[in-house]
Amino acid sequence: MRECAKECVVKKKKCRKKSCRYWIKYGEEYNCALISIEMNGNMTLQETGERLGISAVRVKQIQDKTLKKIKFLSDFDVLD
Repeated sequence: MRECAKECVVKKKKCRKKSCRYWIKYGEEYNCALISIEMNGNMTLQETGERLGISAVRVKQIQDKTLKKIKFLSDFDVLD
């Protein structure tokens, strides 16, 4: 886990650095996606959507698009 995430847990304070790529608007887990993953492990689409403030359907759309991109890149050996 990144140092800033560790610091949030130790100090028990929400992260305020909105420019961080891991920042999410979910104060229960210090506004940090890394902390959320560490605390919860695998999450359902519904749980992910709640943390991001979007619907489970939208999470699924993003997941499908991402997997399609990964497959495309792996077909061209870009990921090897």
